[in-house]
Amino acid sequence: MDKVIEKYAARQIPRYTSYPTAPHFNSGVSAATYRKWLGELGEDQTLSLYLHIPFCRSMCWYCGCHTKVTKRYDPVADYTEHLAREIDIVAGAINARPAVTHVHWGGGSPTILADEDFVSIMKRLNDRFRLSSEAEIAVEIDPRTLDMAKTKALAASGVNRASLGVQDFDAKVQEQINRVQPRPLVARSVSDLRAVGIEAISFDLMYGLPGQTVEGCVATVEQAVEMEPDRISVFGYAHVPWMKTHQRLISDESLPDGGLRFEQSEAIAETLERDGYVRVGLDHFARRDDAMAQALAEGNLRRNFQGYTTDTADALIGLGVSAIGVLPRGYVQNTSDAGGYARSLEDGALTTARGFLLDDEDRLRRAVIEKLMCDLEVDLEAAIREYGRASDHFTEEVAAMAEMIEEGVVEFDKTTVRMTELGRPVVRAVCALFDSYLGQGRGRHSGAV
Repeated sequence: MDKVIEKYAARQIPRYTSYPTAPHFNSGVSAATYRKWLGELGEDQTLSLYLHIPFCRSMCWYCGCHTKVTKRYDPVADYTEHLAREIDIVAGAINARPAVTHVHWGGGSPTILADEDFVSIMKRLNDRFRLSSEAEIAVEIDPRTLDMAKTKALAASGVNRASLGVQDFDAKVQEQINRVQPRPLVARSVSDLRAVGIEAISFDLMYGLPGQTVEGCVATVEQAVEMEPDRISVFGYAHVPWMKTHQRLISDESLPDGGLRFEQSEAIAETLERDGYVRVGLDHFARRDDAMAQALAEGNLRRNFQGYTTDTADALIGLGVSAIGVLPRGYVQNTSDAGGYARSLEDGALTTARGFLLDDEDRLRRAVIEKLMCDLEVDLEAAIREYGRASDHFTEEVAAMAEMIEEGVVEFDKTTVRMTELGRPVVRAVCALFDSYLGQGRGRHSGAV
């Protein structure tokens, strides 16, 4: 790893899937606040829906998501009933009928749901919201929970994109992260999905896992490419055992160091680009004819809590325990307490626990950070002008960039901040210069690479 990159890679920096980031949410945003914000949504606006299913059959030791293991289905069935209630309450608080252009099921493992429960919730969404006929309906899939009957249920419900958690095909690595799923199982899942008409396939891969090598990462990528997914996301494992205690099952000694993580990341990127994938932002790859590659080329790429996306909806409605929503006024997050979530819904109330009210300064900085994360460049003058700020608004931030400019990490051309190829892996370190909340003592983060 280049010494300059090594310096920035070691810094603890947010992933910037939102700004401000979730540790800065506060209880000043209440259920009453959320209800008011929902009521302000207009007919001409568009919505995106995110549904969180916080259950898995077993715990993957690398997992950083809000989920829990259950061997019984009763808790899942109860949760499904409460999720249906939340859909009714949230939809009832929206006076207009905005079109829904995206639906994303995440978790946890959404495919842990019984087929009839998944179909029922999708029907509820169609009844209570106005789903566009061209809406993208995506589901995160654990291949170990997928059979042909479930695949058909997904297709019958309108699902048109499947995101498969692959991580790594090396059996030894799979054992060290407690997620054993042989390559033939994934290949069968892909084949079955395409057989029922779900042709948009995404893979999630990871680097920085225990026992991984550069050669092993490349081998996994080559095997993944053989299945021809449209998109591949490549995430660096975030080892945060102080937040996710099950990660203590992964010993620090088994993890690749910063230099090896960087080599793995770059080897994966080089392999995917060689095989015809376009590098999107920091960690996504897409086929040239895919909508995500086109969004990148047209300057319309966005970033949200699921990572890079083509979703340009005006508001994101989060449904389920711990789900986060993004509305024009700010962020809202449901309670992470399953019992409290259920009790609120049984009382006919929204389950909001916290959030963040945005002001224009937050919106300006969010726009700058998102542009940097998506396009690897941002015109500061254009952003400042859009939000009515003085031309010298970012003088301090540009001055703080001087060392990075000298090191060749970033370029500054009069008004435009542009990452170099050398600096691409540490784009979050440049974003951090525009984060006015960073360092206020709320939460720890993973490294920048």
